[in-house]
This record gives sequence, structure tokens and C-alpha cells, in this order.
Amino acid sequence: MDNTDAPNEPVITSYAKAPARTVTAGGVSYAYRELGPKGGIPVVFFVHLAATLDNWDPRIIDPIAKNRHVITFDQPGVGASTGRVPDNIEAMADDAYTFIKALGFDKIDVFSFSLGGMIAQDLALKHPDRVRKLVLTGTGPRGGKDIDKVVGTTYRDILRATLTRSDPKEFLFFNRNATGKPAAKAFIKRLQERTIDRDKPISTRAFQTQLKAIQAFGRSAPSDLSTLTHPTLIANGDNDRMVPSVLSEDLHRRIKGSELIIYPDSGHGGIFQHHTRFAPAVVEFLAP
Repeated sequence: MDNTDAPNEPVITSYAKAPARTVTAGGVSYAYRELGPKGGIPVVFFVHLAATLDNWDPRIIDPIAKNRHVITFDQPGVGASTGRVPDNIEAMADDAYTFIKALGFDKIDVFSFSLGGMIAQDLALKHPDRVRKLVLTGTGPRGGKDIDKVVGTTYRDILRATLTRSDPKEFLFFNRNATGKPAAKAFIKRLQERTIDRDKPISTRAFQTQLKAIQAFGRSAPSDLSTLTHPTLIANGDNDRMVPSVLSEDLHRRIKGSELIIYPDSGHGGIFQHHTRFAPAVVEFLAP
């Protein structure tokens, strides 16, 4: 992977064409991609359970990258990053901090989804000065009701997907109805738009360790989110079976001054199903 920009390199605003790079810190080689114009505060994306760099929806990333420097990355032990996946969210937040520091950023905006949102909360709590704005989608607070049940839901839906030769995200992220099914197919298709230099899939062991960390997060005592003073946007579908939608409302109550968007007739992947509405809303929220 290349770490340097060519002179007068044109600005890439398509995630399908974002160059793959690495940076080494703390003995770990972090795989990441970047796009959009450099300068100013970057938007760093924190991805979901079992996901790699190839799991971000270009219909959300590309509109943000039009005017912002966007960075996606693999946590240690995931995809093309070396190292091992920790079995707790706090350590994942420490790893994210190490990565951000290695790139030399004093301040970032955070875009997070699901597991990424749990990591983002810990990062913002531990290093409040490092974060300017916070986007928390499809996620919930530490100790949130039924977060620990995500393990059972995930395994059940993986089995259902295997039996129907489908992608598990079609079951986990979308309602199995007349609007959800086509939205799921369209989302999975968009994830295939990048055809070169794709990431390595997550290993079974890494995936199981992430599940263990989510379970522990759900069973832990709540964090004091009242200390978060960052402008925060929270979004979800109204029927999230993985991280129940009520937990988005719980986050909204706990984080003073936060904004909440709940999309109708959609599940865990509500922001992907409703990307035509969500992308402009998040671009406006993240404006400098």
C-alpha cells in the first residue's frame, strides 16, 4: 500500500477509488483509505461488527467526501490491519486513538455505526478534546437494555442467510418486507462497486471476539454520557433488531443537546435504506 500522495494528485471523491494506505503505530500496521480534499478537520469513520473497509456505503461516504477529508480504517486484527482484536470496547477506543494520533490529527469529526458507535463513545469520553462533532448511528449506550442479546440475533440471522444463500446483512440490517428486501439488495450491490484492491474479510476468531466485546459492553455499568458536550447527531431505523431503536432514544436523552433522527419502516441499516435523506442531513450536520 502506498503512503504518499503524488504531486498535484487530483482529489478523489469516490470511495470506490479511494487509495488503500497503511500507517504503523504501537506495533500495529493500520489499513485505511482516504478521500476528499485534505485540510481542515477530517471525518473518521468507525465501522460495524464484522466489517472491513469494504462495508461502507458509498452513497453516504461520497457526499461527505465532496467537501471533507474522509478516512476509513480497520481496527487491529480486522481486514488488512495487523495485530489482534481486543475483547473490550475500551481497548478498541484506545486503538482508534493510537491510529488518529499516528496520522497527526489533533481534532476529528467522528462518523460511527453500530459497534463503531460504542467505540466512538469511549473515544469521546476519554479524549473529549480530540473530537469536534459526533455522529452515532445504529448504536446504543454502555449498559443499554438488550445490547447483550446482539450475539443471539447475529448467529440466528447468519444461519438464516446461509440457508437462503444471502448476505447476513440482508437479515440483520433490513426489514424482511416489501420495502426492506429491495433496499437490502441495493445496499449489498453498492458495497461491490469497488472492484480493485479490496480488503481482506474478517476472520471468524476476530468476529467472535468483537461479539464478546459487545456483550460485555451491554452488561457493563452505564458510562456518564452527560459529560459529552460535543454536537451529536443520532440516527437509526424505527425497527432495529440488532441494537434496539429505543437505545437511540436513550442516547438522545443522555447526551444533552443531541439531535435524533428515526427513519420509518427500516431496521439497523435505516441510514443506508434512507441514504437519499440521511446523506444530506449528515453533510449539513458535519459542516465546518
